[in-house]
Amino acid sequence: MIVDFTVKNFRSIKDEQLFSLYAEKKPRHHAGNIAYIDDEIGLLKTTAIFGANASGKTNLILAMDALRNLVVKSGDLKDGEVIDAYQPYRLSKNTIEAPTCFDIAFFVGKTRYQYQVKFDSKNIFFEKLDVFKTAKASNLYTRNSATDWKSVKFGDSYKGGKKQFAFFSNNAYLAKAGNSPESPQLIRDVYNYFRHNIVSLLAGENIAMFDWEKQASYRNVVNAFLSKADLGIDSFDFVKKEIPSDLELPDNIPSEFKDKMIRELTKKAIFFHQSDSQEFVPFDRELESRGTNKLFDLVPILTTIFKRGRCLLLDEIETSLHPHIAELVIKLFNDPTVNVHNAQLIFTTHDMSLMSQNMLRKDQIYLSSKTVEKGTQYICLADFDNSLKDSSPFAKWYDEGRLGGIPEIGYKEISDSLKKVLSRA
Repeated sequence: MIVDFTVKNFRSIKDEQLFSLYAEKKPRHHAGNIAYIDDEIGLLKTTAIFGANASGKTNLILAMDALRNLVVKSGDLKDGEVIDAYQPYRLSKNTIEAPTCFDIAFFVGKTRYQYQVKFDSKNIFFEKLDVFKTAKASNLYTRNSATDWKSVKFGDSYKGGKKQFAFFSNNAYLAKAGNSPESPQLIRDVYNYFRHNIVSLLAGENIAMFDWEKQASYRNVVNAFLSKADLGIDSFDFVKKEIPSDLELPDNIPSEFKDKMIRELTKKAIFFHQSDSQEFVPFDRELESRGTNKLFDLVPILTTIFKRGRCLLLDEIETSLHPHIAELVIKLFNDPTVNVHNAQLIFTTHDMSLMSQNMLRKDQIYLSSKTVEKGTQYICLADFDNSLKDSSPFAKWYDEGRLGGIPEIGYKEISDSLKKVLSRA
């Protein structure tokens, strides 16, 4: 589980911003929304980010995804290749060539870690990984040089395998060591946490999970969603179809992946609707709504997230989903009888109905705002003064502008520009 994430100089984020999922108290209000790794540390299962268009909501998710890719993929970069994760704040001379900094605290099982990294387009200048065997951090390794791989310093907690791994200036040490069978299990566990446990789904991104329908339990979950979410669908099935005649797959695709692609391309989902004569009529998925199709693709992924206790970064949760379906997904993450493996959901949204005190606590809601001087800033409702209670009408106050984070629209200038165009028609 993620404890907190700090980012500096990434896209619209100029100054250091802390995004925390740490629940400081054990309150009665929505106590089930908190997962306890032990008696002392409570972590939020869901967190929402609201804000105006272009305020930087998505950039927090992109920052987490960039960190994941840096850890998982930078080890494959050749000497001199660009680090794609480097996307600095471009509206200030002080940041446009300055390093980006990420800092994340997280749990793998019941063990807490903290990973820090500082980098630009070609160099990783600093890396540090700490483990918390007690309340005090114990250093595993620290890197203070982009190029001198022999200068990495190791703490006493780094035991059980090879320590030194050669790297280029654009390779993360964790990416090289974590993907090696010679490194200790602890390092591989951290690497695999980033590899498997942080899943991002951006708005408009096509999502798919291979062969999920072969598992009866997954089919049952998908059927429950489709039949009980008021979509008018009784059940679904897959039928065979011909391979598209114009399909051309590159010769260098691994045979295992090629076989999976062919299986996907030769099956077609059909949905059964009950007619007025009580017959079940099949509909091709192309005839179903965009929301139904997205839900159909999303549910198997959600099931895996719950089953493995992963963290889902979901951009614009309301896109193609009815607000009540989006609310259902959030409730499932907050339900301790369902979310038994402590999966987490971090989502962005414009949907005001989801900013509900009946579903979320104050510390589960962040507001994003942006100025040229400060870039994007994230403010948690828990940081407001005592006038904002857990029982306060969050959405109403936000809509009224009392909490900030809403767009400042120049209606007169916009309407005047339209009037000029229309007057010339």
